[in-house]
This record gives sequence, structure tokens and C-alpha cells, in this order.
Amino acid sequence: MTFGQQPRNNGQYNPQYNTPDYNAAQQAGYGQQYAQAGYEQQNYRYAQPQGAPTYQYAPQGAAGAGAGAAAINTTMTYNYEQARRVSVTKVYGEMTIGVIVTAIVAFIGQMTGAYYTFLASTGAIGLIALCVVQVGLAVVLGARVTKMKSGTARVMFYVYAALMGFTLSSIFMVYSLGSIVTALGITAAFFFALTMFGMTTKFDMLKAGPILMIGLIVLIISQLVLMFLHVDGMTQIVCALGLILFAGMTIYDAQSTRALLNQYEAQGPEMVKRVSILCALNLYLDFVNMFLYILQLLGNRD
Repeated sequence: MTFGQQPRNNGQYNPQYNTPDYNAAQQAGYGQQYAQAGYEQQNYRYAQPQGAPTYQYAPQGAAGAGAGAAAINTTMTYNYEQARRVSVTKVYGEMTIGVIVTAIVAFIGQMTGAYYTFLASTGAIGLIALCVVQVGLAVVLGARVTKMKSGTARVMFYVYAALMGFTLSSIFMVYSLGSIVTALGITAAFFFALTMFGMTTKFDMLKAGPILMIGLIVLIISQLVLMFLHVDGMTQIVCALGLILFAGMTIYDAQSTRALLNQYEAQGPEMVKRVSILCALNLYLDFVNMFLYILQLLGNRD
């Protein structure tokens, strides 16, 4: 027996075990055993039990890249939301300035007697001309705001607010100062509550736009009829319906403001400023009309 050979057959060396045929057969048998056990002689693959969790190898930089992309997306979303909030805040800021301009001009017009002097010198023609100028400014601003400079649009809005204040100087001749201040405070609280509701509710008030427009037309016609026909109690009913209508318009314009800013934000900051003036005008008109209806419902006449 040579070195390295193992004794076989009870320690007796048998030459037949060292033949090429025997070695080939034995290797084939070992291969079948490894195959039956679930292994492969060349690849040595492990057969996982069914239902066992699988693990995938990802390069070290892949997780970092995914986290970085998610952080960038989150930052961009936050920036867009912050820009929208700033734009909405500017809209309400412009609207508030317009209301302040109206109040100041109305008070000055009453204190100086400018409105009374204007009516005495021009009569009905001057009043009609004043109304036509106001309507013309509102129409031009609404139709051309996206094509004019933001500064021009802002000046037109403040001129409109000043003319409205000059016209509203007449309320001091009819209502007491206490009634005017009370109506103004109620309107501010009511307006704030309605705009917050419009900005936070999931109800889509934009779908009610055509209904609100029809209601506005009916309201205008009703007020024109009441100018020539006096019906007891009808004025109060029309004022109540007008207050409800402009409450709905306030919610509508609050949601419309957000929609318009989202629509035009891709066209740059200048376009957003122009649209903001238009939105401020719409909200301003809602505020003024609600104030007038509340004043007629609750105000004490001098």
C-alpha cells in the first residue's frame, strides 16, 4: 500500500478500487447525492425554504441618493406651499388696504361736505357719471389685468376704492355713526369667518359659480324694481337675500383666489401680482356689499 491510500476490505488493499471505471462511477454517485440534497457541484447554491424573507443588495450610494431626492422634493413642496400662502396673504392685504382707503375717503367726504357739494353742483348727472366711472374701472381691471403692469393695476384698484368711499359718504347722512361702526365690525368678523371656511373646507364652492351669478342678476333686478315700487317689508327681504348671496360669493372668491394663484404661478411673480389685484378687487366688493346689507338690516337711521 502506497502513502495516501486508505485500507479497504478490512485493511486489505484491493486493486480494483483504484481503477478508472470505479473512480468515474463513484464521482457520478457523489454528484447524484449532491443534486438530491439541493446543491450543485459547481455553484453550491443554497435552496431557501419557501416563505423565507429575501434580501437584496443595494449599492451604498443608492439609499443616499433616494433620501436626497426625497429631501429635495419635500423642500420644493414646502417652498411652493409657502409661496402660495404668501400670495394669498398679499391678496387679503391689498383688499384690506382698499377697505381702509374707502373708509378714510368716506369719512373725509362727510366731514368736509365734499359729497354733498358734488351732488348739489352736478345733480343726478354727476351721480350717474360717478357710478359709470366706477363700473368702467372694475370692468377694465377685470378684463385687462393680466396684460397691464402690476403697479398700474394696483393704482386703478385704489382709485376705485377711493371713488367707492366718496360715494359711500352718503351713508353718514342716513345712518348714525354708531350703527356704521357696529355694521363694519360685524362685517369684518363675518367676512373673516367665511374666508376661513372657504380656505379650509373640502366643499368645492367653485361649482356653484353659475348659480351665484344668476342670483346676483336677480338681486340687481329686484333692487331696480324696488327703486320705483315701494312694498312694505320687501326691502328687508331683499337685503337678507343679498347678504346670503354675498356670503356665498365670499366663500367662492376665497377658493377662486387660491385656484387663480395656482393657475398663474408658473408665469412668474409679475403675473401673480397682477392676478392678486383682481382677487383683491373681488373680495373687496364682497366685503363692501355685505357691509351695506348688514347696515340696512341693523342700522338706526338718523
